[in-house]
Amino acid sequence: MLRKSSFVMMRCAVMLLSITLSACSWFSSAPSEKPSDIYLQLGIRYLDLNKLELAKENLQKALEKEPSNARAHSALAVLYEKINHFDEAKQHYEAGLGLSPDDIGIQNNYGKFLCDRRQFEKGLLLLRQASSNLLNDRQWMALTNAARCHLGMGQRPQAVMLLKQALDMNGQYSAALLEMQKTSYQMGDYKAAEDYLQRYLGEANHTPETLWIGIQTEQALGNLSLANEYRTLLLDKFSSSNEAKQVAGVR
Repeated sequence: MLRKSSFVMMRCAVMLLSITLSACSWFSSAPSEKPSDIYLQLGIRYLDLNKLELAKENLQKALEKEPSNARAHSALAVLYEKINHFDEAKQHYEAGLGLSPDDIGIQNNYGKFLCDRRQFEKGLLLLRQASSNLLNDRQWMALTNAARCHLGMGQRPQAVMLLKQALDMNGQYSAALLEMQKTSYQMGDYKAAEDYLQRYLGEANHTPETLWIGIQTEQALGNLSLANEYRTLLLDKFSSSNEAKQVAGVR
């Protein structure tokens, strides 16, 4: 009776957390009756809420119940990556991919992880698989990660092509807009950088990096008033950032 009660409480917790989140995750799925999936859903939702200890506890319980649960391995890998435990992250990514080699979410997340570790060829292979899969309803995410991989390799033209493909699929995807702001600025196309920043701000908030690039962009365009506005915002809102420290003595 106690075990049945605990299981019902877990299911209720999953339903409650689902209501409180607009989860936009590779891992999201409908509630399940399997104990391993209940723990998995709880773990993923705690991960979305950045409650990492609770997330880890539930994801580990999911694997205790079902060691072959590829999605639990993948979610644990994301968690370990988030806390900079990269060896553990790689182990769980490898385990998840071995159990489910065609899983789009694992391909995307592990591909990005590998590119971030400068294992470009292996990362790109996984990202190409994810971005070319017609069953993937979020191809723009894998395309953007592949573009970042090309940028890490110094291959800007290939990156721009992929970013434009991503934005053709989803013109509101903030990560792709951010990369296009940076890339346009680096190429000296300041008007495009300004336009991409405005589109980005329609979907997400400023970061120290967007403000830093915005300052340089508006100065290049001769819009000194807006450049000063961005500088003030950077110093006020992100005073401890490296970008703020760079502009603190510049007037």
